[in-house]
Amino acid sequence: MDQSRRNFCLGASVATIGAAAIGAATLTPAPAGAAQARKGGDAAHRWGMVVDVRKCVGCQACTVACIMENDVPENSFRTIVSTYEVTEQGKTGSYMLPRLCNHCEDAPCIPVCPTGATFQRQDGIVVVDNTVCVGCAYCVQACPYDARFINHETQTADKCTFCVHRVDAGLLPACVETCVGGARIFGDLNDPDSTVSTLIREEAPKVLKPEQGTQPRVFYIGLDPKFQGKVDGTPTLWRPAREKEHA
Repeated sequence: MDQSRRNFCLGASVATIGAAAIGAATLTPAPAGAAQARKGGDAAHRWGMVVDVRKCVGCQACTVACIMENDVPENSFRTIVSTYEVTEQGKTGSYMLPRLCNHCEDAPCIPVCPTGATFQRQDGIVVVDNTVCVGCAYCVQACPYDARFINHETQTADKCTFCVHRVDAGLLPACVETCVGGARIFGDLNDPDSTVSTLIREEAPKVLKPEQGTQPRVFYIGLDPKFQGKVDGTPTLWRPAREKEHA
């Protein structure tokens, strides 16, 4: 069992309150009483993810695992690795940027939802109740990270949920479980001894679009400042529809 998985399992079974210890990332706590007003999840935890861009090889194993685990429809993605062609000092290379819902502490997708279908659990995971969603796409437009879409099969909003069904069962999200380079680390930000808390404290990671003030809970180690505001790009070198067309 690797360190990330061991720390996650320990954090899931024993709630250790210690968010104040994560000073390097300047985490802003939720307003008093906010967690109590949320439904679902355990307020003792605050789940988050650290992505080490230096370890991402752009293999899209995370993308495929997410599609299979969450039955994501064709040509839609809950998580993806955007690829950029970079030319510097006459040399051309690729830059990989894994992307997903940031499960923001101050999520802009929540207040615009007219039915309350989008909400944040007590443990910080932002989810969509597709039995209530009317598919208006207000949340899709409000998300500054381009992390939401309208599922063309259900006609409701869809996005990454940190594989909430797996987390509730004490498992890691599918994308973390299958990352061949170990670039994705998931854990409890309220536990100062968790791997994610340690990395945030020691590596001072960045977040995407910090100027938005959304307080993302997905942090990036090794993120080039030139890409801190990027959420677009070539989605992937692999497209499931094209694979079927050439089959």
